[in-house]
Amino acid sequence: MHKYSPKVFCFVEKFDIKELQTISKDIGIIYRNYQKILDEKTIISIKAHCKKNSQKFYLSNNLKIAIKLKLDGLYIPSFNSMLNTKNYSTHSKFTIIGSAHNEVEIKIKEKQGCRFIFLAPIFKVKKQSDYLGICRFNKLSLNKKSPLIALGGI
Repeated sequence: MHKYSPKVFCFVEKFDIKELQTISKDIGIIYRNYQKILDEKTIISIKAHCKKNSQKFYLSNNLKIAIKLKLDGLYIPSFNSMLNTKNYSTHSKFTIIGSAHNEVEIKIKEKQGCRFIFLAPIFKVKKQSDYLGICRFNKLSLNKKSPLIALGGI
């Protein structure tokens, strides 16, 4: 049996039921909020909404809480280079996804056990002066263990 994994993801910073209802069922939700202290009640509310709508829910940057609350997975941002993700026991459908900006970070994410890796930015965006472009993205995506997902500027 195949494990369903979304190919499109939406980053959410707060629990807004109206915003979450507009997101399609085929889109995975990644909760990341680096300004506030992580509130388990908020995460449980988002998890309940995602379960009701058959959506995958990933928590950013906190493996212990993602395992404790039995979420669908974990999102590891590019600045997090911890390598002890394989030391924890998780359920069989738990998925680790990550983001990277260059080949060194891609190798770190593969060592962390990421099933998918977001590679950003592909196209020119206002907040970052450098970008990969299509040719460099294609070169980086060759012979990688994990599939790369283009992120940014589309």
